Amino acid sequence: MSRALCARFARRTLHSLPRAPYDGLPVTTQPRPLVHGRSLSKADNSLSGTFSVQSTRFSTRARATAAASDDCVLEPWPTSNKPIEEAFTPPASWYTRSDVLRLEETNVFQRTWQCVGRVDQVANPGDYFTGSVLRTRFVVVRGSDNVVRGFHNVCRHHAAAVACGAGKADNFQCPYHGWTYALDGRLSKATRLAGIKNFKAKDYGLVPIQVEIWGSFVFAYLGGVTGEEATPPSVSEWFGEAGRVLVDAGAHDPLRHVRTKVYEVNCNWKVVCDNYLDGGYHVPIAHPALADGLDMASYRNTLLPNASLQTSAATDSGEDSSSRLGDAAVYAFVYPNIMINRYGPWMDTNIVFPITADRCRVVFDYFLDPSHPSASDPTWVESSLADSHQVQVEDTQLCEEVQMGLDSPAYGAGRYAPTVEGPMLHFHQQLHQSLTQEA
Repeated sequence: MSRALCARFARRTLHSLPRAPYDGLPVTTQPRPLVHGRSLSKADNSLSGTFSVQSTRFSTRARATAAASDDCVLEPWPTSNKPIEEAFTPPASWYTRSDVLRLEETNVFQRTWQCVGRVDQVANPGDYFTGSVLRTRFVVVRGSDNVVRGFHNVCRHHAAAVACGAGKADNFQCPYHGWTYALDGRLSKATRLAGIKNFKAKDYGLVPIQVEIWGSFVFAYLGGVTGEEATPPSVSEWFGEAGRVLVDAGAHDPLRHVRTKVYEVNCNWKVVCDNYLDGGYHVPIAHPALADGLDMASYRNTLLPNASLQTSAATDSGEDSSSRLGDAAVYAFVYPNIMINRYGPWMDTNIVFPITADRCRVVFDYFLDPSHPSASDPTWVESSLADSHQVQVEDTQLCEEVQMGLDSPAYGAGRYAPTVEGPMLHFHQQLHQSLTQEA
């Protein structure tokens, strides 16, 4: 959304909250709208009627998929089905070409659950937040009926966004021509439509997006624009055994959200995933302080259908330890871009979103067990967050160096370290399956 439109929103704003961290804009404060409007009446050209959410009649998903398929000739990965001892990594072109990213948008990001926000952001009726994943802009809102819903943040009139940032609203009014939508997506007001034909208000509500809540998080399934796609598995089914392990490790405990931090990294989104999935291979070299807190000899990898787990005992243990790692650490990766880490009294999530072929945004959310003895000590909390930040600084430098190497004419593909990099190969094989499946 343009700054001018956000400013226009602000002039009508009565209440506002800090910006949703998942919004696809730089990490700056921006205005939040709260808009009020009237219900449709005869004075509004008699557009009232029973509301039913209708998907757009034009096959936008099919159109985008066809465009991606036509434009992208994916470089083959000849060793995709080889054992790790024989396999090469995918071609470097998968990490550098914008047409591959367009294919990933339709075949990966629109066909998997995306973690788009937190439940506390929509705690009360009227609370909403906005965001984007590549070209898909969305708004998530809790309705007056207490149901959390998601919609494409696109006015059905001339395609402007109907909401900006995060806040509390009675409804959403497009800042362009004033079309107004109820919190359940229903078109409730549209003026100056005298003479229009073949138009029913119930067919022009906001296009819905499937959303589900898992623990503290809101997930969205961004596909299904045409209404023709099969119903996806639930988030719990998608997580599978990884979800059960995380719940056992305390992922659904009543943790307190402490902070959100966003990093923009000059690399392809998959480089960040690969870095996470090398089975701790780089930790002793790149993160010496972190390695000191982990018993690297105990590090183990587990591969699951849509996920992988990395676990390690910690060198320090006990609730009263000054170490943030506690007794053990569980690092879970859920395809395609979700990382959930549970260690000691902490849990953090790292969600990586592509921006361009060589740039991505990584959203970190930190949660803390409020019953931990040090949870009320701001010095300890800030020290723990600083330790995590140092790891991210080190990883960012590595990932950006890797991206430059992937662009080099000297590099075509690499190899896997068989004893540790199974999770990375597993991710690449899932990605290959997604990219080569039929539209």
